[in-house]
Amino acid sequence: MLKAVIVLLMLALVASLGSGFYFLMKDQGDKTQRRTMHSLGVRLTLAICLVAVIVYGVATGQLGHGNPWDAGLKTDTSRQSSSE
Repeated sequence: MLKAVIVLLMLALVASLGSGFYFLMKDQGDKTQRRTMHSLGVRLTLAICLVAVIVYGVATGQLGHGNPWDAGLKTDTSRQSSSE
């Protein structure tokens, strides 16, 4: 469930980035239009929410790493017991 929220937030970030680019190109030189700044604010809010969700997931143990190169760092107690 948490990974789905992260994916949705990432997609929303990409959509906000695209809308900000569109507004930047559409409102070139018009000082009365603030849509680009509003898009930046939305993107910043989404990024803060994404970081908060990732920190929450790591803190609760729902998110972790299963990298194959980290397998040697864990101590294997069953291997030590059988050799004794």
